[in-house]
Amino acid sequence: MQGNRKNVIVEKSLDFALAIIDFCEILEEERKYVIARQLLKSGTSVGANIREAQNAESKADFIHKLKISAKEADETEYWLLLCQKSKNYPNTEELQVQCREIILLLSKIISSSKRRV
Repeated sequence: MQGNRKNVIVEKSLDFALAIIDFCEILEEERKYVIARQLLKSGTSVGANIREAQNAESKADFIHKLKISAKEADETEYWLLLCQKSKNYPNTEELQVQCREIILLLSKIISSSKRRV
């Protein structure tokens, strides 16, 4: 958080990571280990890279880290879509909405940061 202002992308990505952890625990209870592991890695990596970007050494480093986060979010969206379209998997619609919001925010931040370089 910068001063009294909330950092929306940091907060949304943390909330998303927590929701991904909960969802992956459900998958593991249902013995869907491979997808759970893949989803857990990519879904929690989104926020980790966003947090890392907050301490970037330069504007270019900031953009680079956010691009990595965007790639992880895109991969996460893939795993969620795969779950949604597969038989016998829990519903992922809410997680997909959250993921899409993060992807759109990242896109806007990256775009506006590039203009300021």
